[in-house]
Amino acid sequence: MKATRAWQIMAGAGIDTVDTLVEEIFGYLPRADQRRWAHVYLRGLLLTEGKKSMRRLAESVSASPTAWYSLQQFINSSPWEWEPARDALNRWVEERSSVRAWTLTPVALPKRGGHSVGVHQRFVNSTGRRLNCQLGIALFLSCPGANFPIDWRLFLPRQWTDDPQLRRRARIPETESFQPQWKHMLDLVGSMATRSSSPPVPVVADMSDATDFRELTSQLDRTGRDFVVAVHPRQLSAGSGSMRERTLSAGMRTGRQGRADIAVDGLPGAPGAQRTWSRRIATVTGADGRFRQAQILSTLVPRQTSGGQQTYRLFTELDAAGRPSSQVWLTNLVHHRLDELLELTRLYISSTVTADLMDGGHNLLDFAGRSFPAWHHHMTMASAAYTYMRLAHAGHPMESLFAGRRSA
Repeated sequence: MKATRAWQIMAGAGIDTVDTLVEEIFGYLPRADQRRWAHVYLRGLLLTEGKKSMRRLAESVSASPTAWYSLQQFINSSPWEWEPARDALNRWVEERSSVRAWTLTPVALPKRGGHSVGVHQRFVNSTGRRLNCQLGIALFLSCPGANFPIDWRLFLPRQWTDDPQLRRRARIPETESFQPQWKHMLDLVGSMATRSSSPPVPVVADMSDATDFRELTSQLDRTGRDFVVAVHPRQLSAGSGSMRERTLSAGMRTGRQGRADIAVDGLPGAPGAQRTWSRRIATVTGADGRFRQAQILSTLVPRQTSGGQQTYRLFTELDAAGRPSSQVWLTNLVHHRLDELLELTRLYISSTVTADLMDGGHNLLDFAGRSFPAWHHHMTMASAAYTYMRLAHAGHPMESLFAGRRSA
């Protein structure tokens, strides 16, 4: 197989080679054949354009007609633990970049049929329709200019956890049971806390598709975690009505200071009251590195806790016409400047772009395996591949890794 520009970049143009990455991330695998196929699979993910079936991955990096079968065995059947690889990937990123936040991002993975582990139908806000999909929840290390996928959880509806036949078919471990989305997010935060050597950073999460954001925020509060969480206005109900976009807009029409009748039942102990919404201008850095101004609508929300009174801030960004976004952010960082809070929300937005790029741009999340271990094996390999592309060769456009391709 002739070397291509993509392979030349992979082989040594950056600060680390693929060989170095595999040694650091997958060197713990006990068998030499496992380490070999980890190397081949990672190279296949980096070099294969479009759909990443086992046969296409194998054809990109090997002349052996049976290589695809060995790759399939490595991902689907080989009994290797994925947590040590994620620990090592976390260390690899922390040694090379400055982490600003742990960003929790739900990722809907559309699927045909009902055989892939965890597949179900759900309404996905970002698409505006119901999808037949898996729901993965990713934890990204959000760094200046990049997000690195480190850890994953797979949401398993009760139809999968309560059916013994489905559990056996998908090889779902006995330790796995139904968990709501917020519990998976807390589990990711807890796991990251044990593996991270960096100073504590805020947790940025999206709960706009969920109805139980209060469980996540209260638990983060209890464990002393700073957070910025996206919620949908409908989740902040007020007895006879909801905190909808029109309610926010009504507060804005009074001018710089507005009043909105909002009872924040989603926050335990928060009394319903007239709240003063303040309109301010914040300066933020755009994706292109340029500064720009954004209008922010925010209010403080007190709540009673066992240790006294805690205060949250609700805020949302306004468009050029002064209309609030449908997404409201809730944070316990009440003493931070609004531009700092808005920068954290930008990290979440960029993490969704990263997930879209991994899935649609590079098809790294395109996986046809049906079992629970296979899903985690593949997501671990896909995370390592994307991190390598994004970090090891930060001086090259990501698309250059896929330019030229292989020749026969």
